[in-house]
Amino acid sequence: MELLGVYVPLITPFKNDEVDEPGLRRLVDHLITEGVTGFVPCGTTGESATISHDEHKRVIEIVVEHTAKRVPVIAGAGSNSTAEALDLTLHAEKVGADATLQVCPYYNRPSQQGIIAHFKELAAATKLPMVLYNIPKRTGILMEADTVLELSKVPSIVGIKQSGVSLSDTMKVIQHAPDLAVLSGDDNLAFPIVTLGAKGAIAASAHIATREWVKMVELLQDGKLKEACAVHYRLLPLAEVLFMEPNPAPLKAALEMLGLPAGPPRLPILPASENCRERIRKVLYGLGLDVKS
Repeated sequence: MELLGVYVPLITPFKNDEVDEPGLRRLVDHLITEGVTGFVPCGTTGESATISHDEHKRVIEIVVEHTAKRVPVIAGAGSNSTAEALDLTLHAEKVGADATLQVCPYYNRPSQQGIIAHFKELAAATKLPMVLYNIPKRTGILMEADTVLELSKVPSIVGIKQSGVSLSDTMKVIQHAPDLAVLSGDDNLAFPIVTLGAKGAIAASAHIATREWVKMVELLQDGKLKEACAVHYRLLPLAEVLFMEPNPAPLKAALEMLGLPAGPPRLPILPASENCRERIRKVLYGLGLDVKS
């Protein structure tokens, strides 16, 4: 599986505190029309921490079925329990996902050897390609560069999403594991990270300005740094405003302003404040988008 381009970590839209299944299908169609490379449902932005396992599996089923192989689906399947991650992974494989996203085990703070054992156990149990997810600010544990390099030797581990990881660690992985696709998980840093050799991004703000995100990464892949830099600075206010309050509250507010399905986040994440909403609205207008509310 070649990982190249811009993947959207899909929100989970809610209506009356239930998964909005028609809204999810509509969002999938909209983003495919806008040119997204692929989807990553049930990750951080998809509120995987506050949806039930049954809801998690249902979201994966809907996205895989409705996408219908038009673009790849990398199913969120990670957990701090290897057994739970295996259950979600086997389900993703059964319903036809193209790969899984596997977050570094969180909360229980395993050793680096424990992290390696966790991912190797998953890799041995499935034929699906795996994309690792390194996000130490949320998990409480850094997957060190040497650990990533060791895991890159596993044939089914094809990529890694790097979020909140030092540039030096990311560069070490890019340099010494050239066959492992590094994807930026920090929307505001995608331009420099792709410039240094990453293959693309898993970007929450690409829900909103999908075409410009795709354009920026394509320009970088073509070596057109000046043009790509101009797009980066145009997108930067969006990347910043969508993370001024806990994710995905600002993003969901922005989608609703554009007339797209979202609904509120689930507690303990609160809806975006009025101040945040006003700032989002200004950014959307600045991008020339059709703000409906």
